[in-house]
Amino acid sequence: MRAAFFLLLAGTLPISAADQPPGKALYIEKYMCYTCHGYSGQNGPGAPLVPMKMSQEAFIAYVRNPRQPNRMPSFSPKVVPDSELGEIYTYIKSLPNSNPDPKTVPLLKDLLK
Repeated sequence: MRAAFFLLLAGTLPISAADQPPGKALYIEKYMCYTCHGYSGQNGPGAPLVPMKMSQEAFIAYVRNPRQPNRMPSFSPKVVPDSELGEIYTYIKSLPNSNPDPKTVPLLKDLLK
């Protein structure tokens, strides 16, 4: 019983910065991308970022010159360096898709037969 309590408690401890995926602190803390794109990259008033279908180069170009400038501001290299956008891109690519294609979910796949 005591071991279960400590395992439960361990799951609530904060993750150190060294254990976080690259770009997470930039996405959440420094540039607060989550305010428009959500913590999961899939919800909020901004465009969904997950699953990320752009290449890193296309992502950087989009952030520099968004297609809808009235919805997303552009960010120059002085504001967000390419190296940090690369880390943000890597982090976004690591986020799981919470809306997978039903054909890829075994139980749903069976129902679609």
